[in-house]
Amino acid sequence: MLQKIRDRAHGWTVKVIVGLIALTFAFFGVESIVGAFTSNSNDAATVNGESISEGELQTQLQRAVRSGQVPPDQQREARSGILDQMVTRTLLRQYAHEGGMTFSKQQMDQLIVGRGEFQNEQGHFSSDIYQRRLASAGYTPQSFRGQLQDDMLIRQLQQGLAAGSFVLPEEQQRMASLIHQTRTFRHATLTADSIEAPSISEAQLEQWYQSHQSDYQRPEQVRLNYVILDRRQMARNVDVDDQELRQLYQQRRAQAPRHVSDIVVSYGQQRSEEEARQRMQMIRSKLGDGGDFAALAREYSDDPSSAEQGGDLGVVTEGIFGEKFDQTVSDLEVGQTAQPIELDNALHLIRVIGVDIPPFEKMRDQLAEQAREDAVGSKFEDRVQQLKDQSFSAEDLESVARSLNLQLRQSDWLSQDTEDQLFSQPGVMKAAFSDDVLHNGYNSEVIELGDDRRLVLRVSEHREATTLPFEQVRDQVRQAVTRHERQRQLAERAEELVQQLRNGQSVQLSWQQADSVTRRSGNALDPAIIEAAFAMPRPEQEGATFTHVSNGEDQVIIALQEVGQSDSDQAGAQVRSGLRNLEVQTAIDGLTSTLRQEAEIRRR
Repeated sequence: MLQKIRDRAHGWTVKVIVGLIALTFAFFGVESIVGAFTSNSNDAATVNGESISEGELQTQLQRAVRSGQVPPDQQREARSGILDQMVTRTLLRQYAHEGGMTFSKQQMDQLIVGRGEFQNEQGHFSSDIYQRRLASAGYTPQSFRGQLQDDMLIRQLQQGLAAGSFVLPEEQQRMASLIHQTRTFRHATLTADSIEAPSISEAQLEQWYQSHQSDYQRPEQVRLNYVILDRRQMARNVDVDDQELRQLYQQRRAQAPRHVSDIVVSYGQQRSEEEARQRMQMIRSKLGDGGDFAALAREYSDDPSSAEQGGDLGVVTEGIFGEKFDQTVSDLEVGQTAQPIELDNALHLIRVIGVDIPPFEKMRDQLAEQAREDAVGSKFEDRVQQLKDQSFSAEDLESVARSLNLQLRQSDWLSQDTEDQLFSQPGVMKAAFSDDVLHNGYNSEVIELGDDRRLVLRVSEHREATTLPFEQVRDQVRQAVTRHERQRQLAERAEELVQQLRNGQSVQLSWQQADSVTRRSGNALDPAIIEAAFAMPRPEQEGATFTHVSNGEDQVIIALQEVGQSDSDQAGAQVRSGLRNLEVQTAIDGLTSTLRQEAEIRRR
């Protein structure tokens, strides 16, 4: 057993995922530096003596998972690639510091205050919104400022490289001429069906088989025994009653977005704060005397857009107007009006006029599904742990299936590149062909199939790759030889027709006209036809040049009639920008490579 544990400890390999560092200015999606710890035992890497902690790495890895860049079941494989990105980023920041690039606290404050996602509806910076958005993205104010400062330093470095790049006018003109060149031509297709089926001898079949044996390989394959633990299947076996569903509906209703009306009384420019409070008290008195909320909003609210709608803000989702507004709304039942609250130099009188949730009967099925999922709850995780424990220690998979009351299933023969819907999922065939499972005969570790299913497999049969015997693949060989002969004869026929056209002879073909085609003509023409047309020499005046090209199993004859230029006032600017961006990216890549060679980088 101890040897088995040791063996399993070395059974996984790490796949490097190469990523490009995005030097973005956006708030969401920037790489995170949160929770840094500098003790050597907790270092994931050091770059010229500067630590990248394991905490930083795990935070960035989780951010990549949440954003969808890394599948949840591939975090282990992604670790090296994410760390590599962080190392590169650290090198660029260090280089920017050494070059004297700075970004002051005052510049940082101005940048944060000016960002739209931190402003309220009046366009003013809101501390509440700032704090809430940072928290939802997994930042502290300190870590966000540090991250943003690094972004701006690297951005300065990028801008410096861009300022040092230039494009010669001749280079720009030549590139623009090539990119915006047009070609006018005719084309006609000769189909493979137009060639009669050739006569194929036995000797041709044998010769083809001997020279193309790599085409008739049966890959290494396995047959698998496997069990699946399915959360949804567990949930389907749970009974729920009507009372439970109605309680769940009330919970949903309490959390649903509210349809809200609001009367706003501002102060500062139009009136003092005391005058605003007196005005709000007057509105509340009118409301208490039976006044209509919508009519009062139209008459007294200082928010023009909502006042026109009788104060109606529509359905308000959490986070739009800030935490204080959200808390006030959540405390109200339909038809209730809150005490005035103060937000951004204004008093708000808020009323809930509805709840954005479908009727109970329309949600019954959805609620039943949630109730069953909730009932399964931690039971699924408990079962997963049992599956892990038992499959690890068991000498077979049958006993695991019996113990956990799971169905033991068997696959057909499978290769590593199978397209089977189940076994082609990430990590499944990798586990099946691992040394632990394939050669040592162990059960696999528990494999995650999304959030709701877990799989354990075991190899029941294995066969090595081999060349299939001729008699078994005779029909496939005949099809391949027939196709090859048809294509050869078709190409010869196309060449004959092209020669006739070049000699000025009349040829009966079904021509199609293509006028002013660019290199990026999209799906209008097959790429093979466009590529061939742009590779042809320019025709003489009043003449045409001819060629033919393979397009799948067909041949296409092309008659190039004219070479021209598309009209584009922006062509020069676009080309210049594209060439400069290419030079900057090349410079960044070269700088990064040099910094890596010269740096002292230690990875744990």
